[in-house]
Amino acid sequence: MLIPIQPVSVDPEKVAFQMCESGEQVTYAQLEGRANQVAHLVSDLGIHPGEHVAVLMNNCRELLELCFGFDRSGVYYTLISTRLTTDEIDYIVRDCGARLFIYASALENVESDLFAKLPKNLQCMCVGASVEQSGHGDWSAQCAQKPTSAIAQALQGGDMLYSSGTTGRPKGVLWPLPKTEAGQATMLVKLLVPLFGYGADSHYLSTAPLYHAAPLRHSMTVIKMGGTVTVMERFDALLALQTIERCRITHSQWVPTMFVRLLKLDQETREKFDLSSMQMAVHAAAPCPVDVKEQMIQWWGPIVHEYYAGTENNGFCSITPAEWLAHKGSVGRASQGKLHICDEEGVPLEVGQTGAVYFSDGPQFTYHNDPVSTAQTRNALGWTTLGDIGYLDEQGYLYLVDRKAFMIISGGVNIYPQEIENVLLQHPKVMDAAVVGVPNSDWGEEVKAVVQPVHAVDMGPALAEELQAFCREKLADFKCPRSIDFDLELPRLPTGKLYKKLVKKRYWPQ
Repeated sequence: MLIPIQPVSVDPEKVAFQMCESGEQVTYAQLEGRANQVAHLVSDLGIHPGEHVAVLMNNCRELLELCFGFDRSGVYYTLISTRLTTDEIDYIVRDCGARLFIYASALENVESDLFAKLPKNLQCMCVGASVEQSGHGDWSAQCAQKPTSAIAQALQGGDMLYSSGTTGRPKGVLWPLPKTEAGQATMLVKLLVPLFGYGADSHYLSTAPLYHAAPLRHSMTVIKMGGTVTVMERFDALLALQTIERCRITHSQWVPTMFVRLLKLDQETREKFDLSSMQMAVHAAAPCPVDVKEQMIQWWGPIVHEYYAGTENNGFCSITPAEWLAHKGSVGRASQGKLHICDEEGVPLEVGQTGAVYFSDGPQFTYHNDPVSTAQTRNALGWTTLGDIGYLDEQGYLYLVDRKAFMIISGGVNIYPQEIENVLLQHPKVMDAAVVGVPNSDWGEEVKAVVQPVHAVDMGPALAEELQAFCREKLADFKCPRSIDFDLELPRLPTGKLYKKLVKKRYWPQ
């Protein structure tokens, strides 16, 4: 079998992964056979190593089987967010140069106008509908006809995922393919396994969509190490707790907004579940408010680990619970690459000074078809940045302040929305919050908050005044929101990242 990379035998009948709600289970033997069928079909369709395949699916059994098949076809595979518009999907399919587009028939944004936009010579295959229903090839039916044995030359493929596009057009993150036989330990496996202890005894809970980097890469790594993965089709706080207890989950991954939703469950509900099997709960993707993390450690114990990285994986920081309790608010020290803080010109700053976060000595990436954006991530020394703002303490621990693109400049003063959002989230009536700069004729910009309340009935001037007073107790006056609007739901990606450009767009002239 090609799937496990560790030098131990894995029982072919052991469950490699299972779906949380549907209950579908896939053994290692089944995954091996189905991945080989995918590889055969990709080859038979004329897709060659080094070429690109695009996939549009929510979390389902077939999605992981596809990825393991692509992983031994020597191709790049791009998983596309199902939350995107048809124009955005079309852009990514064209930009990545996909030779093959595989999609799930049940998705609402798979409509006739999408296929009218896509390139005419693009091969399209459908999962979940017949040829008569979809007008395209039936992927599942054609796969089922292929051999379950390995293809003659199984080469290592790799993902080419797109940045979330929270501040502009999504960009495809391109790493060179290793040009090795499939099944070798990749750079990601070598990085993640020592940090998080993934192995044959791990049972990992994947809480977020697999079309994002962390859920996909960690899930595949656990399986490659002979463990078991339970994939949630959608995140639900109560279901997550039930699943940890039922499946005896040992490892899990979260984003801060999930922690917030877990903590909003009433105390009696939270305390009735047996979570003692969990050895490690990892979180990333967005800054976590200090008080939220303190509550999670108090509830779950010292098992809450954190890391900072991007889809680009140009560097990697990590921090243990014990380290974090001694350096509250930090995202850790460099586990891969070397950290630097630089000014606007990319010149290194002193310890304690706030600036752009750069990495040196880490893996090199490029943005597919975008040399201008690639160049913007480099300084004169060749160090790379993802646009985050932060500072280092004397011991080399990194503290993130915000994204450079989200910074508000009011009267010449830099204001970082994340600090204000963290304060608002402390209020018991707030479920989520977004802070943006809006036009001000005197100051250039002023601070506005858009709040999602726990209960819709609370929306109104009284709560706005209460929240402004709450902020004034904890923040300098110039940081406090000058106005507060309300929304029933903020445009936050499942990765936890706020789609802030959509919020800001409401207040700026088009």
